[in-house]
Amino acid sequence: MHYQTDSWGSYMSTRSTNGDPMERIERLASESAVVIFSISTCCMCHAIKRLFCGMGVNPTVYELDEDPRGKEIEKALMSLLGASSAVPVVFVGGKLVGAMDGVMASHINGSLVPLLKEAGALWL
Repeated sequence: MHYQTDSWGSYMSTRSTNGDPMERIERLASESAVVIFSISTCCMCHAIKRLFCGMGVNPTVYELDEDPRGKEIEKALMSLLGASSAVPVVFVGGKLVGAMDGVMASHINGSLVPLLKEAGALWL
């Protein structure tokens, strides 16, 4: 897994000109093949990260609790999902796959692997 911390600093410096958390989410989600927004102490987040690593995928992980403005991102994710819980949230190829239930449904129905291959996150 690749834990992203550098981009959080750039978020802080560009916040005055780019203050919309939704724009920030879109930009971060499109920077890597697989992006997971997580909270480091969340067991569901841990399970999702293990799922992807077990498949041979190296996701970029943004731990919202390790950023001073992570609550803003979390609120925007809740709004995006229409849910009371925002994490984990997974993007593949810049496209929203969803929270835990959406990822697991995609995995079970067989649509996750082709999506990962299309995004260049999985080669086999």
